[in-house]
Amino acid sequence: MCPGACGFEAWASAPNFFDLDPILSVNGKATQFKGDSSDVTADLTIDFIRQSVAKKEPFFTVVWFGSPHAPHHALDSDRALYKGLPKAQQHFYGEITAMDRAFGKLRQTLRDLEVQENTVLWYCSDNGALPKIGSSGGRRGNKGTIYEGGLLVPGLFEWPALTQEAKAITTPCVTSDIFPTLLDIANVTLKKQHPLDGISLLPLIQGEVKTRTQPMGFWDNKAKGVGTPSAEWMKDLLASQQRGEEPTDPLRLAADAGKIGNPVPLNSFPGHAAWLDWPWKLHRIEDRKTGDIAWELYDLSTDPDESRVLFAEQPDRVPQMQEALENWLESVARSFNGEDYKP
Repeated sequence: MCPGACGFEAWASAPNFFDLDPILSVNGKATQFKGDSSDVTADLTIDFIRQSVAKKEPFFTVVWFGSPHAPHHALDSDRALYKGLPKAQQHFYGEITAMDRAFGKLRQTLRDLEVQENTVLWYCSDNGALPKIGSSGGRRGNKGTIYEGGLLVPGLFEWPALTQEAKAITTPCVTSDIFPTLLDIANVTLKKQHPLDGISLLPLIQGEVKTRTQPMGFWDNKAKGVGTPSAEWMKDLLASQQRGEEPTDPLRLAADAGKIGNPVPLNSFPGHAAWLDWPWKLHRIEDRKTGDIAWELYDLSTDPDESRVLFAEQPDRVPQMQEALENWLESVARSFNGEDYKP
């Protein structure tokens, strides 16, 4: 999905994760960079911010670091910090070190430009721990699962103009909350707003409320995605553009991620789904072949690693959560089928 098709005025991107010496599309032109991908990403972001500040323009930037992502490849200087560890861990921790350095440089730039006071800086991960090499903090599961080890990640929110006080918020939130929160911060109301799964977290951040007002749904459908060999594609793009050519493969030129393909049924939801209405978390696991459904219920406040199934012990709570989850799954299927995004 091209960022330009999503409304970004300037971008540097790749179809998937990117690593050392990345080739990125800079406003549509493939460009070879040298160094760690996190450093490259931060430097490009800083250039954009500096230009915006020089022109006295407000700015909005979205930064997706390509690391840490398997296969892990760190700079030798970053690996050297972990020379006593196995090579795989050296690369993994080396990538994290580079990303940490890049984020620190970005944060420091806001202070150097004296715009940090009223700039919202929001950082989070996109999924839980990697199997074997990452840490889930003792939670069950890892990346690719609906258990807390695959979902729970830390997030950092900094906005000095709102508050200088450091505090920890343990209320569960989800990345779907980012968009409505930013709309709330900017005091923007869209005339035609599609249905949103998230809610504004501003009242929670300001301390006006202590708990989340809306449950959260998760669904791992297990449907196969589209393969995106980013490094290969970007190498081909660079070579073709250097020859004065442009790609013609429709898959690589897809500008509309909304064209999903086959519709999803509204009466079957295969895969693993969950409904988190803190502290209760209900799991719905539907076998893709047989259609059989297994249910699990956990109290995360006393059982954060989801080890004690309480489904049979909560006869009054379960039906209500089952209905809410299946209503949400149906709404996701309708959105997936394009019913919420008609012109």
